[in-house]
Amino acid sequence: MEESFLPFRGIKNDLRGRLKCYKQDWTGGFRAGFRILAPTTYIFFASAIPVISFGEQLERDTDGVLTAVQTLASTALCGIIHSIIGGQPLLILGVAEPTVIMYTFMFNFAKNRPDLGSELFLAWTGWVCVWTAILLFLLAVLGACSIINRFTRLAGELFGLLIAMLFMQQAIKGLVDEFRIPERENPKLLEFQPSWRFANGMFALVLSFGLLLTGLRSRKARSWRYGSGSLRGFIADYGVPLMVLVWTAVSYIPAGTIPKGIPRRLFSPNPWSPGAYENWTVIKDMVKVPVLYIIGAFIPATMIAVLYYFDHSVASQLAQQKEFNLRKPPSFHYDLLLLGFLTIVCGLIGIPPSNGVIPQSPMHTKSLATLKHQLLRNRLVAAARKCMHKNASLGQVYESMQEAYQQMQTPLIYQEPSAQGLKELKESTIQMASNMGNINAPVDETVFDVEKEIDDLLPVEVKEQRLSNLLQATMVGGCVAAMPFIKMIPTSVLWGYFAFMAIESLPGNQFWERILLLFTAPSRRYKVLEEYHATFVETVPFKTIAVFTIFQTAYLLACFGITWIPIAGVLFPLMIMLLVPVRQYILPKFFKGAHLQDLDASEYEESPAVPFNLVTEGELARTASFADDGEILDGMITRSRGEIRRVCSLKVTSSTASPAKEFQSLQSPRFSDKVYSPRVNELRGEQSPGNVGRGPFSPRTNGARPSNLGKSG
Repeated sequence: MEESFLPFRGIKNDLRGRLKCYKQDWTGGFRAGFRILAPTTYIFFASAIPVISFGEQLERDTDGVLTAVQTLASTALCGIIHSIIGGQPLLILGVAEPTVIMYTFMFNFAKNRPDLGSELFLAWTGWVCVWTAILLFLLAVLGACSIINRFTRLAGELFGLLIAMLFMQQAIKGLVDEFRIPERENPKLLEFQPSWRFANGMFALVLSFGLLLTGLRSRKARSWRYGSGSLRGFIADYGVPLMVLVWTAVSYIPAGTIPKGIPRRLFSPNPWSPGAYENWTVIKDMVKVPVLYIIGAFIPATMIAVLYYFDHSVASQLAQQKEFNLRKPPSFHYDLLLLGFLTIVCGLIGIPPSNGVIPQSPMHTKSLATLKHQLLRNRLVAAARKCMHKNASLGQVYESMQEAYQQMQTPLIYQEPSAQGLKELKESTIQMASNMGNINAPVDETVFDVEKEIDDLLPVEVKEQRLSNLLQATMVGGCVAAMPFIKMIPTSVLWGYFAFMAIESLPGNQFWERILLLFTAPSRRYKVLEEYHATFVETVPFKTIAVFTIFQTAYLLACFGITWIPIAGVLFPLMIMLLVPVRQYILPKFFKGAHLQDLDASEYEESPAVPFNLVTEGELARTASFADDGEILDGMITRSRGEIRRVCSLKVTSSTASPAKEFQSLQSPRFSDKVYSPRVNELRGEQSPGNVGRGPFSPRTNGARPSNLGKSG
């Protein structure tokens, strides 16, 4: 994104870039066929369940003025509009916890004012939304989103881990409340007697942990050894929603033998209930708000505008990081402008506004990366097998896969064609040809495992389109009409899902991995190098890693502590924004530049960006099967930031000649099939078989360098 603070330039650039690929945003989604339903369903549950929980929280805190009906309506309305005319369709909008906190604060303020009261609460919040929108317009026009360029891994990963902690906190708090008497309930009811409260709490633990464990297991179904590929693929794609249904059904097993209120279930009025639609006409009451309060609404509006500016921009940034290799341009400025219009609309109809949410937005991108991988994989496997049936050599097989890949990457006129898509696949294929000895001999799948090679080495690409966002937002809107069925879900299932989302976002977060590294015994640290790992593990001394991680942890705990302060808690984004000058001016005084580069930037570790190309996917989508036998993106894309992590391996480098000439000019040295990491043997006290009498080997530079992981500084 170009960093420019000239008025309207950022919005103009965003519109120019996104309009060029607007048509393909829709055609790409429809050509994916029914397979688009897998990421749609996954992100629908990730979006709807927290919004329902926040609505129930608002219902308690606002004495029923706002309920889950309003939070669902806001999420659906804003999501549908954004999916159609928004800039970045990968961004998921929803009512978030900070919005709930702000509306709770404003309600407590309004109900104690005789000239406002709960009757004019929504009318006053309408004016707050008007002021908020004006501030968002100014931020968008003046190019304030350019500051997002200065956010590094330090801020992004800390913010992601903070959101995970808040989700886990909500899950724990909800489970603890299952043992207590809810507010505004009659404590004399049978289900609130001590013995039945204890029974309700224990049953809640069973349902919550049952959903959590089965949900986590189902996401890894593609790596199971049991069941067919289609079954494992179906469970991996739809397992979490199915587990919500399964554990909801389990909650009805003891029905009839226990009090009706056990287990506790969601509570919300139906949208057609008397009084449930009064807030939709709140605009007529806005003129009744005293002028003093209209002007005073600017104060909470400033806090909300800063909050939305940060949350919306960071959620969009995490959804379109370089590691995902997105080919379409970003749209930070225009999306912030659109958020201002959506905020006004929500305020005028009396519902809380929605903004970009975490972790749903990066979860959406990752689910679409899995879909695109499946489509690419099916096409290349089919091309390779067709070539093998003609008794082709390994070089000819590679040529067929390269041709099939390029057919799917037809570039736009104004952009360069993709030249890096199968770079690693080329290197691996050339190395395998060398290992065979006779590179011109025909090959079959006993020699060249097509599915495994392609699964391991296909580049990360995302199915960028608008259809999944539109469908999930429409399904959220359908929850409003389906409220009688939604109320059948136990609240404990929601707490289990909150915990699932928190844990699902942890793997791949380098901050989290460094925390785990601190607790790894020195004698077992070589195990880290034997697996996929971040490069800083090999290049930065352990003492430096520890100090940097302790600083980041202390800062995280400070941000988390601020969220406990009643009203100041919504200002925690300011603490995250403060990390920009801290990283730029303070940390370089305490850490070496090379170490900071590895710990906080690690650009060389990420997959290079690939220009956006119009994809001719008609045949690709028609030939794609419902699910694949292989594992999809397991161990290749991290779940929170999409970073590609590599093991140390020896590869044969190649020139830029055509594939056929490359294979003909190869010698045939025998390479060991076993992946070798010199740093692993070094930490075990062994010497490299190829480096006896020499210093440790550096996989990055192919030269000698000292070992750092086992050092203290």
